[in-house]
Amino acid sequence: MNAPLTLRRLVLAALLAAASSSAWAADPVHDAAAATLPEYLDLLRLPNVTRASAADIQRNAAWVKAAFMRHGFTAQLLDDGDTPMVFAQLGDRHARKTVLFYAHMDGQPVTPSEWDQASPFTPVLKAKDASGAWQALPLDKLQGGAIDPEWRVFARSAADDKAPIMMLMAAADAFKAAGKAPAINIKVLIDSHEEGGKPTLPDVVQRNEKLLKADAVVMLDGPMHASNRPTLVFGHRGVTGFKLTVYGARGDMHSGHYGNYIPNPAFGLARLLTAFKDADGRVLIPGFYDGVHFDAQTLAAFAAVPDDEAALLRRAGVARHDRVGDNYQQSLNYPSLNVTAMAAADIEHPRTVIPFEASASFDIRTVPATPGARELALVRQFVEAQGYHLSDGAPTDAERAKYPLLASIAGGEGAAPLQTPLDAPIGVWATKALEGAYGEAPVRIPMMGGTVPTHGLVVGLKSPILLMPLVNADDNQHAANENLRLGNYFMGVKSLHALMAQPL
Repeated sequence: MNAPLTLRRLVLAALLAAASSSAWAADPVHDAAAATLPEYLDLLRLPNVTRASAADIQRNAAWVKAAFMRHGFTAQLLDDGDTPMVFAQLGDRHARKTVLFYAHMDGQPVTPSEWDQASPFTPVLKAKDASGAWQALPLDKLQGGAIDPEWRVFARSAADDKAPIMMLMAAADAFKAAGKAPAINIKVLIDSHEEGGKPTLPDVVQRNEKLLKADAVVMLDGPMHASNRPTLVFGHRGVTGFKLTVYGARGDMHSGHYGNYIPNPAFGLARLLTAFKDADGRVLIPGFYDGVHFDAQTLAAFAAVPDDEAALLRRAGVARHDRVGDNYQQSLNYPSLNVTAMAAADIEHPRTVIPFEASASFDIRTVPATPGARELALVRQFVEAQGYHLSDGAPTDAERAKYPLLASIAGGEGAAPLQTPLDAPIGVWATKALEGAYGEAPVRIPMMGGTVPTHGLVVGLKSPILLMPLVNADDNQHAANENLRLGNYFMGVKSLHALMAQPL
């Protein structure tokens, strides 16, 4: 290694970081963001797992409502049983278009023992040391001094999705500090059921349609592109889940006494699984990909996303990707069929038995051309074509006597995909705003792989929807040690301020 060159690079990086900190310090948008950090930490201290405690969600909702009001919004709770949602509003000028911003205050369940801190709901500020390990810093470093954009706050929902809630308030504060008003009317809906429990957003939207009505919807959820450049997402996959069970004997059978005589359903399930896909990962079910076509504009949009696929494969620890699409973006625009869990007998306490049943749980990630109900019907037809009789739950004695191959498919619930045209006015508006703020075009992703609850908003409000993720891609969302890069907090406020300053 060229030591002098490496030293020069380190010095240059330090100078750039110092220049960046100085520029931020003189920026009123940065100042507004920094001022909200103590409130952000307070919000993270509130446990927010909907399935664990309705009372916790009530406390989050009350806190969020009060916070919006402190920052100049009008705010109210929207009835949602024991777990209310929060609505806030800023500006109501008829000459200006209205944008509804969506985020959620609930989070994924936690296993505290998996976290590298005392509690997932006690936020910890950390920085990397020379060896690359995360070391805790005093939280008071976030008050009054220069903030390193590479510092991170670790806590449940630090990124997904409490940070955007506070970013909205900070962006509004920057207008107030400058004595100006946003160029749009702003509405905000904070969901309480995005991460778990019965999805109630469609009902809440239907009951509050007039209140929530907007010219466009911007959803502040999901991670930014891995490059950490400002990101716009124009669609997302849907999801349909189901469970496939293959049946054998009425109960577990002794593998010595009955091996070679009683069929083993685990092997039957395995044969079905291998029939579903080829060695390149392509689904072999007839018609599964029907309707998926890409025009030249869409293919160009895929190619324009600056993915580092070699780095993606290294991070995943695999030598090659499935051959469904030519690249990562194209792959996301096909429907997928994934096994999410498998079971036969007791893997933790194995016994010498032939299990009486074997099952696998699946999700089908759908795209607009491949609705979930159709895809699940194709799966059922395919299983039947392999010689299986599909029973309604556990087979009856009559079915056991008649059919040598027995299975059932349960489930089918899910969420719909979304696809907003790349040239839609909402996309033009957001692109122009971010170009003005950053001096370069944002990353424009046609379809992200995850699923967010847009369907209730689409049906209830009939407004165009765009996703603008604001948090770092390596945030460990849904996992232990979830975190937010502080540079992304300030970028998020800057991006939201830019949108609010751009007439729709």
